[in-house]
Amino acid sequence: MGGGRVEGKVAFVTGAARGQGRSHAVRLAAEGADIIAVDVCKQISSNDDIPWATPDDLAETADLVKNLNRRIVTAEVDVRDYDALKAVVDGGVEQLGRLDIVVANAGIGNGGATLDKTSEDDWRDMIDVNLSGVWKTVKAAVPHMLSARRGGSIILTSSVGGLKPYPHTGHYIAAKHGVIGLMRTFAVELGQHSIRVNAVCPTNVNTPLFMNEGTMKLFRPDLENPGPEDLAVAAQFMHVLPVGWVEPEDVSNAVLFLASDESRYITGLPVTIDAGSMLK
Repeated sequence: MGGGRVEGKVAFVTGAARGQGRSHAVRLAAEGADIIAVDVCKQISSNDDIPWATPDDLAETADLVKNLNRRIVTAEVDVRDYDALKAVVDGGVEQLGRLDIVVANAGIGNGGATLDKTSEDDWRDMIDVNLSGVWKTVKAAVPHMLSARRGGSIILTSSVGGLKPYPHTGHYIAAKHGVIGLMRTFAVELGQHSIRVNAVCPTNVNTPLFMNEGTMKLFRPDLENPGPEDLAVAAQFMHVLPVGWVEPEDVSNAVLFLASDESRYITGLPVTIDAGSMLK
């Protein structure tokens, strides 16, 4: 495989069964990394009509990594469960020998109410997964990086919604803004150990979390049965570039850069992969 941009490193990726998480795991593997991959692989939020990832999805991610001649350790883990996360990371490092890269990517979408009408359950699930889960992921991983004294790179998945508001997703906006706070604080606390911490902030991404009936109806309430083309027309208004969304690979390109030594002095940065959304 020689000459990969993260050759010989080990990356821990959450939410790796499909979507952005799978894309990140496969891209890092293609560039020489072995992978510790976790996903909850089941529905955890009641108010949600999006089909959730399955154990088969996670197995497919594992196959994709193995096909690149890299090693992978997988487990079905809920990022809200710190003890389970810690056990998987500890076991994975024991098997693969080290830990250099963390991609705290796992996240959910639920509910579409205004904040004053958001249910307690939707709020709790959102904050527990999208904010506390990110903190627990990093907390489980950091001891291995510190004891190895080799530095490392931590990448948190936020969103353009971590940098600006959108209506009807206030609990998501709050969680993703919180992720930026985690990123900046971890960057300050871990910098002395040569551990860098950054965030990727994508706009809409072409994964099941965005490409679904609920989103299409949210963007096109004027239509009976809106499809991807109808969604694209409305979603383009969010951007400067003439697209409605980006691909998972576009985010993985940023993750790879932040994981590699090419970004060795970049820390505390929210990296927008947003087709210019932040300019609007």
